Amino acid sequence: MSDPRPQRVAGVTAFTRETTAATPDAAPAPDAATRPRAPMTLVRRLLITVIAVLAVVSTVIGLVSVLVLQASLMNRVDTQLANTTKRGYVAADIPQGQNGGGLPDFNRLPDAGTILSAPSQAEGTVAVVSQDGVVQTAGLLDTDGDITRITVEQGDALAAVPADRQPHTIALSEPLGEYRAIAVADQDGRKVVIGLPLASVNATITQLAVTIAIVAVIGILVVAFLGARIVRIALRPLTRVTQTAQRVAQLPLDRGEVALGERVPDADADERTEVGQVGAALNTMLDHVGAALEARQESEQKVRRFVADASHELRTPLASIRGYSELTRRSGQEVPPDTAHALARIESESVRMTGLVEDLLLLARLDEGRELAHDPVDLTSIIIDAIGDAHVSGPDHDWEVDLPEEPVVVDGDAPRLHQVVVNLLANARVHTPAGTRVLARLADDGDSVSITVIDDGPGIDPAITGTLFERFARGDASRTRATGSTGLGLAIVQAVVEAHGGTVSVASEPGDTVFTVTIPRAVSR
Repeated sequence: MSDPRPQRVAGVTAFTRETTAATPDAAPAPDAATRPRAPMTLVRRLLITVIAVLAVVSTVIGLVSVLVLQASLMNRVDTQLANTTKRGYVAADIPQGQNGGGLPDFNRLPDAGTILSAPSQAEGTVAVVSQDGVVQTAGLLDTDGDITRITVEQGDALAAVPADRQPHTIALSEPLGEYRAIAVADQDGRKVVIGLPLASVNATITQLAVTIAIVAVIGILVVAFLGARIVRIALRPLTRVTQTAQRVAQLPLDRGEVALGERVPDADADERTEVGQVGAALNTMLDHVGAALEARQESEQKVRRFVADASHELRTPLASIRGYSELTRRSGQEVPPDTAHALARIESESVRMTGLVEDLLLLARLDEGRELAHDPVDLTSIIIDAIGDAHVSGPDHDWEVDLPEEPVVVDGDAPRLHQVVVNLLANARVHTPAGTRVLARLADDGDSVSITVIDDGPGIDPAITGTLFERFARGDASRTRATGSTGLGLAIVQAVVEAHGGTVSVASEPGDTVFTVTIPRAVSR
């Protein structure tokens, strides 16, 4: 940045500088862990609900099917086990009795070989005969129909089955695996244990469980795919209702004439459906809003026409009053001092009222959306001229300017932009005490230009900051009109700036009040 070069502009200390873009420190990015989680959409919520219900139902059906099949197969194995025991007794030619459970009831028991050698015995059948927990004979019927040995560990595990004539599931060492076994004891303490393999039962149950799981997963995927399409199709009317509401939300409803023609299509406003009820309610609301906006627009137009007509009509009589008062005061005739003072006051008030009428007329024209001029405007010259006039109007203030090296030119209306700067400087002059430092700064921001007026006065009451740019707004309710303030200066600033496509803002605290005007270089037409 080059050193400031002091200049004299109508008694004002001016500083020209080469603008540089200040690069503020980048604000730290918010932590992803503290960032609020985005809510789920209705489509996703419905899909998750349907998939969760289908998964639960499939799981319940699968468990019930597996348990029912397991119970059925176990009953069949238990029946085969009882028949195997009976065939062993028949083969041993031992007389049989019957107990309540349908199992043999003998005073003596056959040995393991006799049981396994009986006709029609199933492949994989095992038999163990023990005395007082000690295995005496044991064997396994293999696939060829031969009786083979089993290990001591397997025999001891079978011998440990309680002789309660009830089937028990036991796990034998490999390669035998799980068995269903039943034990019967005689009066001498001998116990015979007969078992059938559960390999086929377990394989069937496992196959069924895997089949159900695969079918359930495929079904869930199919339902998820089809459900997403079905839900989206079902929610298309709601999407169209949302799009209508979004288009309405983008309309500028705060000012000017509003054509609120957006409506939900009749097909989506059928009150016999839930979405149709929402669409019909939105249409009803839009009808009420449209009627209210039309009433508001009509009322505003009446007020604007009245203000514009009244302001226009008042210009002629005010000019006449001012002219006659000047003519009387400047005549060579002697008038009493009281009369001279009254004429001077009439002339002064007519000048002030003429300014008020001109301001009202300008606001009325801007409200009507009348086109402003779009010519190249040198803001540097405007600020220098305005600060010079301000020095003449307020010599008891310390006026300074801060300008770029090169002239700053924008597309706009020169008289109106000049009025913006004059009003901001007048606002600082009128509402700050003598000796206040006022700085007018012009900065080139590339695509836009900013005008800043800074003073170190007492500041603005935060309670009125929100209404500062409203018409007839006053920073001090007790301030009299003798200060020259009409309450329209900042309202004109905002109206002119917005007509140029720009913005105006204020930030104030005791000792530092900043008005910032931002204007684009090229105004859209």
